[in-house]
Amino acid sequence: MNITDILTEIEQMDAYKYYGRVVQVVGLMIESLGPVANIGEVCLIHPTKRTNEPVMAEVVGFKNEKIILMPYTEVNEIGPGCLVESTGEPLTIKVGQGLLGKVVDSLGKPLDKTPLPRGLTTYQTDQAPPNPMTRAPIREPIQVGVKAIDSLLTVGNGQRIGIFAGSGVGKSTLLGMIARNSHADINVIALLGERGREVREFIEKDLGPEGLKKSIVVVATSDQPALMRIKGAYTATAISEYFRDLGYRVNLMMDSVTRIAMAQREVGLATGEPPTTKGYTPSVFAMLPKLLERTGSNETGTITAFYTVLVDGDDMNEPIADTVRGILDGHFVMERKLAEKGQFPAINVLKSISRVMNQIADPEHLAAAQLVREMMARYEENQELIQIGAYKRGTNKEVDQAIAYYPKIISFLKQGTTEQSTIYESIDEMKELLNGVSK
Repeated sequence: MNITDILTEIEQMDAYKYYGRVVQVVGLMIESLGPVANIGEVCLIHPTKRTNEPVMAEVVGFKNEKIILMPYTEVNEIGPGCLVESTGEPLTIKVGQGLLGKVVDSLGKPLDKTPLPRGLTTYQTDQAPPNPMTRAPIREPIQVGVKAIDSLLTVGNGQRIGIFAGSGVGKSTLLGMIARNSHADINVIALLGERGREVREFIEKDLGPEGLKKSIVVVATSDQPALMRIKGAYTATAISEYFRDLGYRVNLMMDSVTRIAMAQREVGLATGEPPTTKGYTPSVFAMLPKLLERTGSNETGTITAFYTVLVDGDDMNEPIADTVRGILDGHFVMERKLAEKGQFPAINVLKSISRVMNQIADPEHLAAAQLVREMMARYEENQELIQIGAYKRGTNKEVDQAIAYYPKIISFLKQGTTEQSTIYESIDEMKELLNGVSK
């Protein structure tokens, strides 16, 4: 940039600061008369006590020439007449290699109160999804490190997967296994709407020091305002996009999309949107594709994304689960009855699908996976007859084969949380199992 460009920038720069004042606070919303601001911009609300830090808030709407703001943090010092200052910018975070191994909040600030490392880049949290024509096709598998997934539900590099489960069936444990065992260069893990106790437990127990070294964890616990939980999803996605644009293979793991949708419902209802499908507002269903489509591949790198969906009462057809399933490139269904039997990870292979497996697996691998699926389906169809002793061996050759191989298949699908297996070892073990060789 030469001196002429710098002088032009200075001439065009607006040297004024624009202020408004708070006129009303109702529930989650703060109404302000002024300043001039656009939707999505960040404003600073200066508390009545000057010793307190300004409160960051985002412009979420307008009402009779008044600005409607929603704060990122709890507001205890805000009253009528408080000054509202416009920053003129949307929310930005600092991102770079120095964040690896850090646990940050939705605004990108370290939760351990340590200062951010130097050399980070300023990056906007709200980005547009990649142009469909710049998305590279998914051509190669990526190791997940979970035998059931690598062998029967192979994930492609740049694929987006939904993990559908009720509470307490092992979602967090599965995410921890993927983070530790995957071949991705960097993990970005978003824990949104979680209980505060579970955050440290996940980092120390499920992720471990080895997994944390190549991970960035974004946390917004359930007690935080709705906007912070939503922004946690945008921040984690933005961090993933930054590293993808540098050419890295990134794993984004978000737990959970359901809680983000609930937070967006809170915001929507507070701004006056009508509840439509089971109480969810229209903005929820507009937000989900915009958020989920940002991941995947582009011309430089890939984001392989795993989104957990908390299904209330194990109902796989509730509105959020149904919407997310239609957007993503596959889904893994985790079932409580499998967890109760002690089968971990509790993935129901027959109800799960990877939509790109046919494009990335070789014919021999596909044939073996299909044979395992057929035997599992055949056994489950006749399970009641087999358990009560009504089925006689020799009646059907295919059912006899399913009965003989079913215990071996279940044993193969079980995997301890610390047990490691490469994608090639998992596929070879599955092929050997079908040859009658058990390990």
